[in-house]
Amino acid sequence: MARPLGLLLLLVGLLQSCATAKLGASGQKKVQGKTYVIIGASSGFGRGMAEQLGTMKANVVLAARRAEVLEEVADKIRAAGGTALVVPTDISQPEQVQRLADAAMQKYGRVDVWVNDVGVGGIGRFWEMPLADYSRMIDVNLKGIVYGSQVAIKLFREQGRGVLMNLGSVESHVPLAYHAVYASTKGAIKNLDQALNQELRLSGYKNIEVVTIEPWAVDTPFWGHAANYSGGTPRMAAMDPPSKVVNAMVRSSVRPRQELPVGWKARGAVTSHRVLPHFTERISGNIAHRYQIKTAPPAPATTGAVHQPMATGRGVDDGVRQRMKEEKRQRKQLKRTGAAAAR
Repeated sequence: MARPLGLLLLLVGLLQSCATAKLGASGQKKVQGKTYVIIGASSGFGRGMAEQLGTMKANVVLAARRAEVLEEVADKIRAAGGTALVVPTDISQPEQVQRLADAAMQKYGRVDVWVNDVGVGGIGRFWEMPLADYSRMIDVNLKGIVYGSQVAIKLFREQGRGVLMNLGSVESHVPLAYHAVYASTKGAIKNLDQALNQELRLSGYKNIEVVTIEPWAVDTPFWGHAANYSGGTPRMAAMDPPSKVVNAMVRSSVRPRQELPVGWKARGAVTSHRVLPHFTERISGNIAHRYQIKTAPPAPATTGAVHQPMATGRGVDDGVRQRMKEEKRQRKQLKRTGAAAAR
């Protein structure tokens, strides 16, 4: 029994490594000259994907609220050999999403891949967070994805093909304590995408595909941008590097899979939830409580970037893992110092 199980785990690991590896030369040729629209391109996965596509000489339409940051990304893409168009966009405003599509079509004549890489977070006990923050999260994370998805699918129906990529989460399957409304929006995205794939199939659109990307917790500016009423600095255990998710997104744009939990931790959590849902939710809740409430350094309440964009958090990686390592090192040093003083 142990040997088959070990072989199965090895196979899963190899498949996940393939899914999160960078595209090879043949895959990169498929990207060259294609047009990508990326909403959420000013930081995190969206910025990482945009910059990687630039090295593959793609046409990248950059959308987010922070126009000045998008211009930075555009400069990098052009320097790498790609082309870029900046269209400042708030995805929660349907007229702005339509304007984005119109600008992309006017510039490039077609859209091959549309990426809704958006999500504003809110951390804290459900009954302690303001309703205004919840309303905005739903406007961006769910209604915004609906607006972007409908515009993209209308374009793809006219073209006869295209890939729509929406950012879900491991929380599309396993909701975390202190993320109640955020998790509910991510669960809704999974259901939306599954329904869309069936509607497209039944309508005969074989060349239009909808992909749901489902990462584990990742070290991006998401944590610093989240509304936070937990009393602790936003974080999570065992964060993945953003490059793992960025690689998976670029690969999935060329070789689409309808649903992609990224990495072994996300895949393990999803599988565990299918087999033992309540046990998995309990364990996940305990982990969130430990890292967000019990051990996180104190932090004041903030609305983060939920309502208005922030100047900070402009990169792909945000250095959260490194700060957590340093905090752990300092705690160990204090323990050693205290023990030495006691002797």
